[in-house]
Amino acid sequence: MATAPQSGIVELDVRTDEMLVNMGPQHPSTHGVLRLVLRTDGEIVSEATPHIGYLHRCAEKIGENLTPRQWIPYTDRMDYLAGMNMNLGWALTVEKLLDYDLPEKARHLRVIIAELNRIASHLVGMGTYGLDLGTFSPFLYAFREREKILDLLEDACGARLTYSYLTPGGATADLPPGWLQKLTAFLDQFEPVILDYHALLTTNAIFVKRAANIGLLSAEMAIDYGCSGPVLRGSGVDYDLRRDGETRYTSLYADYAFEVIVEKNGSYPRDHEYPPVPAEAVLGDCWHRFYVRMLEVIQAISLIRQGIEKYSLSTGDWGTPIKLSTKLPKGEAYLETECPRGQMGFYIVSDGTGPIPRRARARSSCFSNLSVAPELIRGCLIADVPAIVGSLDIVMGEIDR
Repeated sequence: MATAPQSGIVELDVRTDEMLVNMGPQHPSTHGVLRLVLRTDGEIVSEATPHIGYLHRCAEKIGENLTPRQWIPYTDRMDYLAGMNMNLGWALTVEKLLDYDLPEKARHLRVIIAELNRIASHLVGMGTYGLDLGTFSPFLYAFREREKILDLLEDACGARLTYSYLTPGGATADLPPGWLQKLTAFLDQFEPVILDYHALLTTNAIFVKRAANIGLLSAEMAIDYGCSGPVLRGSGVDYDLRRDGETRYTSLYADYAFEVIVEKNGSYPRDHEYPPVPAEAVLGDCWHRFYVRMLEVIQAISLIRQGIEKYSLSTGDWGTPIKLSTKLPKGEAYLETECPRGQMGFYIVSDGTGPIPRRARARSSCFSNLSVAPELIRGCLIADVPAIVGSLDIVMGEIDR
């Protein structure tokens, strides 16, 4: 309604209505089948409700009808960007139930493979986050290097995405001759390239404006929601299961030197040439969650180099996979590992009657990380929703099993 007061100035009585907007699953920045129902008032989001869609494959129920080794391929398809880390978590859980101790060589092989897959996973996280915010080039750069990692993993196990390589008892095979030399050559070539990623995204003025001081997640809220991985450490919480987890898992890294990537006293561990935190960034924002992943790539390179040296000096074999007919003892076991997206747990229960478990369950890191999204989105602009959701780096296959 317009009124014309005596001054001659027209005053407008502007009223807005709330509107429900579906973002996804066809939206390119919703990472798969995720659907976000946004309640908006103009450009401001007052409420966000995530719907995890239909990706479930009844994997956990299938796990109650297969032997532990037969279930390994189903773990690959949970976090399909970090299949080796999924294999490792389930293998360690089964070994805990069996009270099985790994040979020394198998321990170092697992560290090398798990950290190499961590790099590949974070490269996808970096590249797709650039896509979420409207830039395409970082995606191409990231996938260029990831292809080289997939070539190495293919040489080791014959697969490029769903590996089924790390298995209860060890691995399906030893690393092929000459593989460590190829890996070392890749690391030597790859390490300087990381500075290109910082130039493309980390220090890019547009990227900083889109990610800094957006989606603030306090340490207290992150803990309350059960967040883990880079999402938790991006809020300043010093917690990493490779150091703080159960002994059966931390023993893999027992004689490795590494720092947990988390900001302490206003700075991150400085063991590499990388840019400082921009003035606009606030601890717990999207930028910090992205930065933690970038620095974890550098940390993973260091761990792999240590693993190569230790593996080369180890004696024995790479571990003998348990037989399909191996009878499980009566009891239960639960174990969590530090996967690229956080705290992934596997649970197994056996009644002691045969090789098939009575219960098989998985605890998803992405489910907890996604659960905090409504809190982070509330009050933000619609344009910031992809930045916030992308900073959580979720994989829907892990959430809906």
